[in-house]
Amino acid sequence: MNQSILFPDMQSWDEASQSVNFAAQQSGALIECYVTKQKLEKLGGSLIETEQAAIKVFTDYRFDLEEIAEELIEDEAFDEEGHIIID
Repeated sequence: MNQSILFPDMQSWDEASQSVNFAAQQSGALIECYVTKQKLEKLGGSLIETEQAAIKVFTDYRFDLEEIAEELIEDEAFDEEGHIIID
């Protein structure tokens, strides 16, 4: 794991994008990361019908999702708004 990328223990449901939002910090810069509901459903193996269910699956797979986000950040795979999207 790259120690220059840190992941604070903060996550929230983003209704507009139907994804869990979490943060990464690299060299003092905050990077918004999102994991889509579809990705969470694939990881969890079932439909997600509530915000709480989405957060639970995110928490269960947090380490794996942080590794994916870290790789995307290192590859500079940002969307047009500067966010990392895991879908």
